Amino acid sequence: GRRPLRSPDQGPGPGCADAGPPGESPWLVALAVALRGLNCALVQTSFVPDEYWQSLEVLFTIYVLNINNYGYLTWEWENGLRGYSYPLIFASIYKVLQLLAKDDVQLLIWVPRLVQALLAAFADVKLYSLVRHLENAETAKWVLCSWFTWYSCTRTLTNTMETLLTIFALSYYPIKGSKMGSSCKYLTLIAFAIVIRPTAVIPWIPLVFNHFWQEQKKADLILHNCIPVGLVTVGTSLIIDRVFFGKWVLVQLNFLKFNVLQNLGTFYGSHPWHWYFTQGLPVILATHLPFFIHGCVQAPKRYRIFLMAVIWTVLVYSMLSHKEFRFIYPVLPFCMFFCGYSLKHLKACKKSAASFLLLSNLLPALYTGLIHQRGSLDVMSHVQQLCNNSYQSQASIFIMMPCHSTPFYSHVHCPLKMRFLQCPPDLTGNKSYIDEADLFYSNPLAWLNEEFYNDTLLPSHLIFFSVLEQEISSFLALKDYEKSATVFHTHVPQGRVGSHIYVYRKKLK
Repeated sequence: GRRPLRSPDQGPGPGCADAGPPGESPWLVALAVALRGLNCALVQTSFVPDEYWQSLEVLFTIYVLNINNYGYLTWEWENGLRGYSYPLIFASIYKVLQLLAKDDVQLLIWVPRLVQALLAAFADVKLYSLVRHLENAETAKWVLCSWFTWYSCTRTLTNTMETLLTIFALSYYPIKGSKMGSSCKYLTLIAFAIVIRPTAVIPWIPLVFNHFWQEQKKADLILHNCIPVGLVTVGTSLIIDRVFFGKWVLVQLNFLKFNVLQNLGTFYGSHPWHWYFTQGLPVILATHLPFFIHGCVQAPKRYRIFLMAVIWTVLVYSMLSHKEFRFIYPVLPFCMFFCGYSLKHLKACKKSAASFLLLSNLLPALYTGLIHQRGSLDVMSHVQQLCNNSYQSQASIFIMMPCHSTPFYSHVHCPLKMRFLQCPPDLTGNKSYIDEADLFYSNPLAWLNEEFYNDTLLPSHLIFFSVLEQEISSFLALKDYEKSATVFHTHVPQGRVGSHIYVYRKKLK
């Protein structure tokens, strides 16, 4: 007999080919690509060190080790806390540029970011399509208007890729009323996100459990989807990392052990438990916050699972001492869905509210993308200039800033002698351990005099934040250094981070 049709309320079946999204207008795709291309061009600032040190620096080191044998990998890679799956996404790009003899420093920096922007554009289309499918076009058009998405979505961060994969997976999630769901597809995308960043599992725990609870063919879901998808993705990740580490390493387990079980992330700072509720979420939502709350109240019961994913994720991250804005970036698409729902159902002042949101998100997006913390990147162009003259073999750079404040060889692309203050955490349990950066900042002048007791050890160039200049001025004068460049960094200097970055060079005799 004929196979009976499934009721829309039952949701999709468990197979990969059960459903697919409706085709989108080429004009919408082109608009999204153009917008994120512009977005990429207008983000010229640094956010966090990981956007370079866990992606471009790793990729560049792999790339140059086969050619010139220089580069740098941080302590996480020595201890198997990071996997090579994410950097390898861009590896073919570097190879193509090399074969075309176009592997100059600017292309090596910007092409991976443009690829990230392209993926962000496709994620925009997916999110728009999903919300339009579940609700309507008026609700869908507001889910993309976020300053934090603009600020983050074109950066080569694992958090960014985690968020984009979350959006792709969400578009195939079998929520009630959706005809786009596919268990195989969304589980595969989740698995890929977990391979890239293991914490990607957190927002999906309530969603997957909800799906399992409502799925009629639970055994099929587990046997035909969960187990095969898990085995293939984990197996692929293991093989990739086996090739590069030279041994079998389960980086996802090491990552969770370090950050969750041992909570060693506190070495890089800790915050009170309520930080995500009082600062983290309010900052990334900004002026969308009241609309998010209104949307949560107004949205029908079938969308409560999205709200549960947000609350669950924020609660789990709140239990960890080390907190950052980027950690909760993956829940922003869920939040923006409720913001769009709120705007659609406003009974008064809808145009005024929309204009307010557009302007209040545009200004911080442009400011943080073009001005705030741009010095970390701009100063590397001064370093890169040293590659273009005969002085290269004699030049040496010492970056006296909080560790990983700037990119490294990925933004220089030549074998200059470079050094920065180290800050690896202690993994041996030594409670009296102090890293090199903290030792330096405890008494910069004494540290410099001890480290460079012999003038032959002095680097040709020193790079540091403006707040350090007065404290080490006697050393600079005694050792014949002169200021060669001043680079703006931020309007809001804090602690060890100054408003400007200074480049000092040793006077030529």
